[in-house]
Amino acid sequence: MSKISASKKIHSIEDARNLAQKRMPKLMFDFVDGSAGDEKLCEINSTALDQIRLEPKVLRNVENRILKKKFLDIQFDQPFGFSPMGMCNLTWADADQMLANESIVNNIPTCVSMASSTSLEKMFELTKGRSWLQLYNFQENFVMELLKRAEQTGYKVAILTVDVPIQFRRAKDNKNGFTVPFKIGPKQLLDFAMHPIWSLTTLFNGIPKPMNYETSKNGNKFIRTESRGATDWDTLKRVRDSWKGKLIVKGVMSPEDAIKIKNSGADAIQVSNHGGRQLDSATAAIEALPIIRNALGKDFPMLFDSGIRGGSDIIRALALGADYVMIGRPLMYGIGADGAKGLRRILDIIKDELSTALGLVGLTDINDITSEIIAKKFIQNMKY
Repeated sequence: MSKISASKKIHSIEDARNLAQKRMPKLMFDFVDGSAGDEKLCEINSTALDQIRLEPKVLRNVENRILKKKFLDIQFDQPFGFSPMGMCNLTWADADQMLANESIVNNIPTCVSMASSTSLEKMFELTKGRSWLQLYNFQENFVMELLKRAEQTGYKVAILTVDVPIQFRRAKDNKNGFTVPFKIGPKQLLDFAMHPIWSLTTLFNGIPKPMNYETSKNGNKFIRTESRGATDWDTLKRVRDSWKGKLIVKGVMSPEDAIKIKNSGADAIQVSNHGGRQLDSATAAIEALPIIRNALGKDFPMLFDSGIRGGSDIIRALALGADYVMIGRPLMYGIGADGAKGLRRILDIIKDELSTALGLVGLTDINDITSEIIAKKFIQNMKY
């Protein structure tokens, strides 16, 4: 009897998470899965989304449904893209390649982290130009170097992540001894030994490194715990002045900040609490979304991430004011569970849920979503 592929056992995001937890070393799984402080905010993000109820509409012809979405004047085949995530190849060897392949298949953007396992130049090549560059607001000379490299490579969109001026304590990483570069002791060796497929595959493909740093012409080094607290509004101005492409500012949870960022010349804002990986006492990102939309008005481009676990969550975020949605952890769960097959399975589940939910609220075009599809008791304070 042939062995059933792990991806055949995936029927939900939670299935993929459970399989990834078994297949990956604890050190690596906890890095992907973990949150900041008491680790409750990650769950709060998803729970808050789940509490937003949609209103089904009946007797409407919804046989043919359109999921294509334009954002920043770029036409995509889906209303979601891949969030920037550092060192994805720690989840499984060649994870970046897997994400790039699905970016092409689905015609959606892949965001290349400043701390990516693959250089920005290589990811642009792998995605056939569908990648966006993400930067943290520190090591300003390195940020400027990367922006220049991105421009020379052909990038059109850059994301400046501004919600990590100080890195919040992550208990699981500290407990497991997760550091970059790695320090391997008896505890880590035992962890790797108990997950031989991951360990052998990773050794065969080479230990992942932050390749944008490794390819830096100015010798910049990645220091995970380096303080970023000195950056301010002048930093944003210098980035805006240096980058002639589209600029997204990510990690915004305050309407006052959002208005100031808009006035500073950003092309879009990404509402996000870093997936619960920063301030553990912050509000759920979905609760901030409609407030920021009301502050900015209906036309300013806005993305959303944090807590997305399925197609219905994407519908909810669009209904609450997002123009485009980004997904993170579910992708890594899929890759951790069964590599490229697991990732494909997760995306199939999300797309199927997305299309089905769209039809069940009585719509045939993703661009027609408004707050009208939200059950009336949830939209009392929405003005847009």
